[in-house]
Amino acid sequence: MPVVRPGNSQLGYSKRTVNEILRAQLENERSSFLAHWRDLGDNILPRRPRFYTADTNRGERRNLKIIDSTATLSLRTLRSGMMGGITSPARPWFRLAFQQAEANKSDAVKAWLDEVSQIMYSTFLRSNLYNVLPIVYGDIGVFGTAAMFMEEDFDNVVKFQSLPIGSYSIGSSDGMKVDIIIREFRMTIRQVIEKFGEKDSKGMPILENFSEYIQAQYRSRQLESWVDVCHVIKPNLDHDPEKNLSKYKKYMSVYYEKGSLSLTDASAGTIGLNDDRLLRESGYDYFPVLIPRWETTGEDWWGTDCPGMVALGDIKQLQLGEKRSVQALEKMVNPPMVAPNSMKNAKASILPGDITYSPSATDGSGFRPAHEIRFSITELENKQQQIRQRISRSFYEDLFLMLANSDRRQITAREIEERHEEKLLALGPVLEQLNQDLLDPLIDNTFDILVRQGKIPDPPQEIEGIELKVEYISIMAEAQKLVGLGGIERFTRFASELLPIYPEVKNKIDHNKLVSIYGEMTSLPPGILRSDEDTAALEAQQMEALKQQQQMEQMQQGAGMAKDLSQTNMGEESALSGVVDALGSGVPEEELGNV
Repeated sequence: MPVVRPGNSQLGYSKRTVNEILRAQLENERSSFLAHWRDLGDNILPRRPRFYTADTNRGERRNLKIIDSTATLSLRTLRSGMMGGITSPARPWFRLAFQQAEANKSDAVKAWLDEVSQIMYSTFLRSNLYNVLPIVYGDIGVFGTAAMFMEEDFDNVVKFQSLPIGSYSIGSSDGMKVDIIIREFRMTIRQVIEKFGEKDSKGMPILENFSEYIQAQYRSRQLESWVDVCHVIKPNLDHDPEKNLSKYKKYMSVYYEKGSLSLTDASAGTIGLNDDRLLRESGYDYFPVLIPRWETTGEDWWGTDCPGMVALGDIKQLQLGEKRSVQALEKMVNPPMVAPNSMKNAKASILPGDITYSPSATDGSGFRPAHEIRFSITELENKQQQIRQRISRSFYEDLFLMLANSDRRQITAREIEERHEEKLLALGPVLEQLNQDLLDPLIDNTFDILVRQGKIPDPPQEIEGIELKVEYISIMAEAQKLVGLGGIERFTRFASELLPIYPEVKNKIDHNKLVSIYGEMTSLPPGILRSDEDTAALEAQQMEALKQQQQMEQMQQGAGMAKDLSQTNMGEESALSGVVDALGSGVPEEELGNV
């Protein structure tokens, strides 16, 4: 079904009705994924999905399908590995620069970029970002899609919330970027009044803006009763960047009660849809929900082919194998028994050391197992171990725990490097998708919020109008770059071996350029490598100093020769005395060479 992108009004419908139409369309697009997500949740992460708003604060056991927790533990490793390798709070994982390389060479620009980066790192540490990101990584690992809601916060600049899979629907723009989200959640009457209510001059909440149901519940002091709320964020067709009012912002944000209750409907136990009152209508300059996806296929909005989906068959087989294994062991330990009819009213026991008397025990037809179990656990365990290894590989556990799991003591550095390259090449497309869906908008939105709150210092004038860019320097990003360093290192080793034989090879290599490229690929902090201009100036100074040193050495050599000449005995026959005599006798200088 094609998605209608309504503005503030459409065909005379009310705002609430327009949003309800959009919600029905997006839920219809999402419906084919629900069964798969339920299956994934039941077998890997049972408490994470939320397909009904009534699931809030439900604490009953949900992991009834999980016997072997290999997949859940592998997911834990994937989540921790991605957190530590991509967005670790313990080390820098991004830095700012300008699109034009020339703009990054100024010392004032470098200082400004470094200060802004530190402000952003401090902002992320003060917020709850690093608490929410591991949940996001877990969601995309299991369900292929995750959602993180970021809002401006005047205490900590930004705050984040992870949205459970199944509680929201999304829509995508023509550029395949998610720009519509409708989420459903529950709030208590007290929470609704606190979040959306206004107060009169006496500090009392103004209830006229709420439905009759909320008003009645509030007046009867049923403040912990639940209300289902819908939140719609979508492009605003009335967007006008020249106007500052929220209704003209780039994205429209609407909160309303899902099926508002009137007093008549409440008494009848039905939900009325004719109440057009909205809890809040506002807007955003940026799309406030980050939707990272593991991998997308064609025009799909939802992510697919994530580790959880890839390993689901193995996970189910593992659970079935564990169930059958336990059943076989149970039959071996506590087998089903058969007995003759004569023992029907007799005492029968299978407890150790106990005695069961049977009148027919002498002929071998007494109390005995129904069938003999000769179950070989070794073969099943070998098969189960193969399945566990496949699950581990699906979740990239062999990558994140590569060195920790290695029991070899003689492994070489080159072998480690090659194994890293192989694994990282497989994970590379996922990292690029995360940059596009998660990290780029996270940094862009945070930077815009900091600018709006006046927490970013004024930039140098020479960079006015130049676009910023983000460079990722996390462990995983650096490892991706290091894959290309192997060729450079092999070339330099090859060239160094040729130099003793062919010294002219050094003229072929631009050593300054080589060092610059190597430094960029290893993401050296700015300031360690000099600019090309500074390098050229330093080389000119060194050449001038070398030239002056050579002149000084020549002068010293000339002074030494003069000193030797002054100490020469002119009374003895020598070449020098011959020259002096020749000069004294008027011999031309051109003939002195024969003296």
